[in-house]
Amino acid sequence: MSDVTYFCSACRKEALVKTGEPIPLCCGKEMEPLPFCTTAPNAEMARNGDPDEPCDNGTQPRKR
Repeated sequence: MSDVTYFCSACRKEALVKTGEPIPLCCGKEMEPLPFCTTAPNAEMARNGDPDEPCDNGTQPRKR
């Protein structure tokens, strides 16, 4: 099973939860899963006006 990172849009808190477990609550509502990253932060991408919000880059270590 893999882990899913959830974040709270109100306070920006993050929580790592195993797949299949209930969605965590924060600030009185369910947390949202992080969207997948579509760009890598670098100097060239800074000119796009990319807000560089938190995202899941898929580079978590493998489970043994």
